Amino acid sequence: MDDPELLAERRRLKRSRSFWRTACVLAVAGAIAFVAGRSGLATRFTPYVAELRLSGVIVDDSDLIEALEDAMDHDAAKALVVRIDSPGGTVVGGESFFRAVRKVAEVKPVVAVMGEVAASGGYMVAIAADHIVAREGTITGSIGVILQTTDVTGLLDKLGIGAEAIKSAPLKAVPSPLEPLTDAGRAATKALVDDMFDMFVGMVADRRGMGRAQALALADGRVFTGRQAKANGLIDALGGIDEAREWLAGKGVAEGLPLKEIRVWKDEDLLGGVVHAAVRAAFGKTYLPERLRLDGLVAVWHPDLRFR
Repeated sequence: MDDPELLAERRRLKRSRSFWRTACVLAVAGAIAFVAGRSGLATRFTPYVAELRLSGVIVDDSDLIEALEDAMDHDAAKALVVRIDSPGGTVVGGESFFRAVRKVAEVKPVVAVMGEVAASGGYMVAIAADHIVAREGTITGSIGVILQTTDVTGLLDKLGIGAEAIKSAPLKAVPSPLEPLTDAGRAATKALVDDMFDMFVGMVADRRGMGRAQALALADGRVFTGRQAKANGLIDALGGIDEAREWLAGKGVAEGLPLKEIRVWKDEDLLGGVVHAAVRAAFGKTYLPERLRLDGLVAVWHPDLRFR
């Protein structure tokens, strides 16, 4: 006959094993739920409204654009809200997001919501939406392109420093702070700026349904308040996210659907990046873009602004 104490000890061990097995199962289930939520897997089946947030200086961010395309490729994403709080950025950055948002708008309703500032390149992205909402005090407009340079040759002469460049042609690396800008260099640079400006004005005229002459009159570089922008046809309505959701409701998108932000994971997310690496392998690329310098041809309200 078994010893009663031995039987009791066996029962305790059995209960202990059951407890830890249950705890492990719950921990794994929780981790899977957390990972699924961060990866967007959970939203692939439950209807929602995707939200793209652009703030600070806008640059060409292929990872965020890829995340946008991936999210909007699923039927669960019923619409897109683009929230913009940016003074602008690089021309290519604004154009890239413009093209990406227009691609979404071909198949799903898209509304842009402007924050404190949505100027220059920020406005370029906004006009990709089917409907634009801004606050009365939102700063917008600044339709234009700028390329700045500095001539430091005079300072170098005073310091006794000479700069020399061996170039394949006179216009190579023009403009350069290490040499005076020639008439030919100025003309070539102006032609570059004018071409990008022509593209921007064309976007505004096409997307806002106005003649080129009207678009040009509004594209002298000035900024507008939200109220002025509404009066000039640069936006559609005054308000915020509630007004944007009301517009989407008119397109058949239920106002009660949750907003899900489209974002790019940081490397330190998900337990220091270890789990992140595994999820990335399973669900695709999710990187935080490297900090880029804002140099060269830009569409920005304050051209001396770098990063917030």
